[in-house]
Amino acid sequence: MNIQQFEYVLALAESRHFETAADRCHITQSTLSTMISKLEEELGILIFDRKKKPLEITNEGIQLITQMQIIRKEIQNLNEIVKEIKGEIKGEISVSVIPTIAPYLIPLFITQFANKYPQLRIQVKEEQTAEIIKNLKQRTLDIGIVSIPIKDNELIEYPLYNEPFVYYDMALNCLESKSITAKEVDLSRLCLLEEGHCMRAQVLELCDFHEKHWNRHFNFKYNAGSIDSLLRFVKHNDAATLLPYLAALNLTKEEETKVRHFSEPIPFRSIGLLTHKHFVKKGILEKLKSEILEAVSMQIPKFNTENPPLQPM
Repeated sequence: MNIQQFEYVLALAESRHFETAADRCHITQSTLSTMISKLEEELGILIFDRKKKPLEITNEGIQLITQMQIIRKEIQNLNEIVKEIKGEIKGEISVSVIPTIAPYLIPLFITQFANKYPQLRIQVKEEQTAEIIKNLKQRTLDIGIVSIPIKDNELIEYPLYNEPFVYYDMALNCLESKSITAKEVDLSRLCLLEEGHCMRAQVLELCDFHEKHWNRHFNFKYNAGSIDSLLRFVKHNDAATLLPYLAALNLTKEEETKVRHFSEPIPFRSIGLLTHKHFVKKGILEKLKSEILEAVSMQIPKFNTENPPLQPM
C-alpha cells in the first residue's frame, strides 16, 4: 500500500473512466488497473465494481475513498508547511470572489500580485457566498473574498477593508455634491440583485422595508444577476439602486451625475478573506492581503465606521 496507489484510486473515482484516469496519472490503462487491483487484493476489499457500465464505486469503496481524500489533503498540507518554513511563495492557490466584488477589486491587484510571485499559480473565479463557504469546508478552495462577518466556527475571517454604498438614481440630474440619507431612498423605484447575493440582504437591511413598499413604480419585479445587469436595467427604466463604492468608480461622467453619497451614518459593508480553520498557506495569505490593502487604499476614501457594517447574511 502506498500513496501512489491512492492517487490512482482517486483519479479513477473522480473520472469513472480508465482511459481518462490513466492519462491523468501519466500511465497506461493496464498499469492503472493492475495497481488498483493489487491494492484491492492487499486490503481484501473491492473498491470498484468493474462489471457495471459506467464504472461504479462499491459501498466499501466509498468509505475508503473518503479516507484517501483526507490523507491526500494532509500530505498536501505537509508540503505547504515545508514551503512556509522555507519562506517559499510557490505552488498553487485557488481564490473565489463574490460577483459584487470581483469585477471591481480583482483588476486592481491581480496582475501585479502574479508578477511578484511567478512561481505561484493562481486560480480565480466568481462564486456566491454560499458556494464559497461550501467549497472552503470541503477543502476544494483555498481562499474566499466575501462580505463579512460570516460567523462560522469552521472558517476564519481576515478583515480587509470597509466599502461604503452610494445611491444611484436616474431621476437625479445635477453635479452638486448633495448627500442623501437612507430614509430618502426612493423605494418605489428601487431595483435589487436576485436572491443569493449578500448585497441584496444588505440593501434590504439598510432601507428597512417590506416587499409591499418595494418597486411600486413597476408592475413587475426585476432581480438582476449581476451589478452590470442591474445598472443596465436601471438606466433604461428610470429606476434606482444602491452600488458599492468601487462599482461606482467605473461610471461615466454623465452617470456620475446620478450618484448621491450617503450622509453619516454612512452605510457600508466589510470585505474580508475567508479560509478554512486548518488552512496552512499562511505566507501566501499574508502576501495576498497586503497586495489587496495597498491597491484599495488608493481607491476608497476614509470615513466614519463607528457603526457596524451591514450584514451579508
